[in-house]
Amino acid sequence: MDNQHRKVSGYRELNQDEIDLMNRIKAKGAELLQLQAELEQALMQQVRIKAANALENTSDHAEYERFCSAEPLRWASIGKTDIQTGLMALVRAVAQPAGV
Repeated sequence: MDNQHRKVSGYRELNQDEIDLMNRIKAKGAELLQLQAELEQALMQQVRIKAANALENTSDHAEYERFCSAEPLRWASIGKTDIQTGLMALVRAVAQPAGV
């Protein structure tokens, strides 16, 4: 449906500069989220390698423990959430919806 935003309470017409800015924000967001996904894949590979090494060689167990206690997957997940929150805030700053 064309012009759906006109049927949603609190939204306004955006000018072309605002539309372009919002599209740039969304493009950078997609780029950042792709980078985060690459990081998560790299960390998952590290988990597999470090766990296998720790099983084969007890001297590698301390490195595996260090890695686990640093919680890199948790922090990567928090980073993703913060990126998404930041992007939503930037889009809202451009859109300037009325109300809450």
